[in-house]
Amino acid sequence: MDHYAGIDVSLEYSSVCVVDANGKIIREGKVASEPDALIGWLRSLGYELNRIGLEAGPLSQWLFAAMRKAGLAVELLETRHVRDAFKAMPVKSDRNDARGIAQLMRLGWFRPVHCKSMNAQEVRAVLTARKLVQTKLLDVENSLRGILRGFGLKVGKTTARSFAERIQELVKGHPHLEAIGEALLSVRAVLLREFNGFEKRVRVMARTDARTRLLMSTPAVGPIVALTYASAIDDPARFKSSKQAGAHFGLTPKKHQSGETDYSGRISKIGDASVREALYQAAHVMLTKPVKGCSQLKSWAMRIARRAGRSKAKVALARKLAVILHRMLASATPFNAAAAAA
Repeated sequence: MDHYAGIDVSLEYSSVCVVDANGKIIREGKVASEPDALIGWLRSLGYELNRIGLEAGPLSQWLFAAMRKAGLAVELLETRHVRDAFKAMPVKSDRNDARGIAQLMRLGWFRPVHCKSMNAQEVRAVLTARKLVQTKLLDVENSLRGILRGFGLKVGKTTARSFAERIQELVKGHPHLEAIGEALLSVRAVLLREFNGFEKRVRVMARTDARTRLLMSTPAVGPIVALTYASAIDDPARFKSSKQAGAHFGLTPKKHQSGETDYSGRISKIGDASVREALYQAAHVMLTKPVKGCSQLKSWAMRIARRAGRSKAKVALARKLAVILHRMLASATPFNAAAAAA
């Protein structure tokens, strides 16, 4: 008889449930969230499992890679799909979640997601850390501006180099404000140094990666956009068509049809938000700045802008860029303005 397993992963211990082809629970347990412990527990059952389900999460990719390497038939499940399937459950617990995942594996009612390669995960980690430091740096600068504004001290427009001098000039003669300014400027100096270090690292990574250099041949696509997109795609072959890239990153409109009701809504915003943001920024630059080599794409987006507004035109251009960049990765060819417009 066929058997299926569901694993609800937690930080310390994971709940595991095994069911047979009829949905009857064969065995349940709590196992340490370590690859060796989970593999050993599953193999101790004494029979082969047809499918093992893991909900995508922080630890799931690590466990998935180890279990797949051990030869187990494991699948990584999309979080939204699992969450929607469990909405009817009156009691939510780790044990019930494991049972539900096992039943999803038995019925085949699940949507597998791609487990990114280790290189793609490392690139994503660097980009995430860079974004975090950048956000905290802006938070410190804006906090300083807000504190001084309460005393009538206006910082005004500054550059990265002149900001510290301007703050010191304003707080001079105010003992308490001098202490605040000195402390926050020290924090800012550390954050600025680390952010510049991440900027250098990102540029080195972009120059040494062939796929990123390929994507950067596209106008308005720089190192950050190229690395973000390449690490999110990871394997271009997992998409049957380049047109799927736009929908994968939530850049296509929702659709609702029921009886006489049939309308298209706003974009779905599913998938990787950082990729959507990067593509939108590239579209914004292409549409608003004098960028060379994209006149046909820009003309296409401007026609949409006149008809539906600039915001929708930027989203449409971002979706088109997602399709173009995937085709470039899949075919290993640089940007071609005429082909992109077509």
